[in-house]
Amino acid sequence: MRQVITAQDIETLFRNGTALPDDAILTPSARDALRSRASLLPASGVGRPIAGTSSSASASQSDEPVVPDYEFKWKPGSDPKTPAEIAAFFNSPAIRILKERMCDMGRRMWAKDYTDGNGGNITIRVGDNLVLCTPTLISKGFMQPSDIGLIDMDGKQLAGTRKRTSEAMTHLGIMKRQPLCKACVHAHPPHATAFAVARVQPPTCLIPEADIFLGKIALAPYQTPGSPENADTVGEIGKDNQCVLMLNHGVITWGKDVEDAYWKMENADAYCKTIWIASQLGGQLGEGVGGNKAKEFVKIRKMLGMPDNRDGLKECELCDNSDFRPGVQCQIPDKAEPASPAADPAVEAMVRTIASQILQRLKG
Repeated sequence: MRQVITAQDIETLFRNGTALPDDAILTPSARDALRSRASLLPASGVGRPIAGTSSSASASQSDEPVVPDYEFKWKPGSDPKTPAEIAAFFNSPAIRILKERMCDMGRRMWAKDYTDGNGGNITIRVGDNLVLCTPTLISKGFMQPSDIGLIDMDGKQLAGTRKRTSEAMTHLGIMKRQPLCKACVHAHPPHATAFAVARVQPPTCLIPEADIFLGKIALAPYQTPGSPENADTVGEIGKDNQCVLMLNHGVITWGKDVEDAYWKMENADAYCKTIWIASQLGGQLGEGVGGNKAKEFVKIRKMLGMPDNRDGLKECELCDNSDFRPGVQCQIPDKAEPASPAADPAVEAMVRTIASQILQRLKG
């Protein structure tokens, strides 16, 4: 029989460092207790709460406004090795929190019509060589924590009763190349996927939030989903771009945690929807925000810890949307004009002769 876990049980599990059963039924108060306890976990994310911390201590420190940080941190070189260590890690309270969060992201994607059937997948990196992964052939709207698996960075499944998705390899392709990538979300949001099917790259410099949180939305050439070629192609493009439209396939986004990665999926689809509607209205869509503002977007992204390989580009290069809106030409003000061709001496002499003859006739 599945065990029902209450908030009091969660406190006891954390005090004793006991693993939480994957098939346990959590009461609403138990879910809240898990989330509140996440901030008390050590850097490895596993085991007992930090010494000296308690619920009352946590409450007394909560007077200072904070920004929630869901990034999973671990000590390099601390990955569990033996089957017993892997099982204990996989069933620890900290990993249970991440499994719950992955299921929550799946429900949100399904509710937004970003996934159909068994489409989409989610991963979270939890160690040097460890990644939590959603399974193949499952609706993302109806996942349970017991459905989540654990794989290594080569895709080998280490734990979990359900087979991992083949498309995890594409996520790993980015993670291997970009250490800042701690979580990936892949889905088929209709508006962003429409751009991918039409092979149209969304323009830049039109909405500040999109430029700041997404940067430049990249296009990746089509490769068979789940193939090594797709992992290499998307991995190379994804290391410098947090949102990639995979042609004729869908969208993949990444971030420092799974919530961050999912938000970028929402940002991308909302942006593509807005651009699609705005493009029907005409106007000056291709000109961007102007006023040297695009450089500020890149600076803000870097301040927020997000990579952007466009640093150093000129304003017009950042906002060059001529491919999206043909006829809009990019003019770079500080670009030197090409030198005029040298004058031909013979032509100059002829001009002087003709001008002299005209003046003589006028005088006559």
